[in-house]
Amino acid sequence: MSSNSKDPRAAAILSFIVPGIGQFYAGRWGWGLFWLIFPPGFWIGTGGFFGWVCHILAAIQAHGQAERR
Repeated sequence: MSSNSKDPRAAAILSFIVPGIGQFYAGRWGWGLFWLIFPPGFWIGTGGFFGWVCHILAAIQAHGQAERR
């Protein structure tokens, strides 16, 4: 592992808890901002029914981004 490597599991956990934080951890600032803005609207727009989907998708994406770095 190089010194710039990020732990994919940590990125996934961070993004599962707060979507976007794992992307910031992985160095993907644009995606991090997207995931910070999009899920609250999705939670409100669906009455909380599908908000959890954003958390799962953000975690999967953060894992992949950290793995590729």
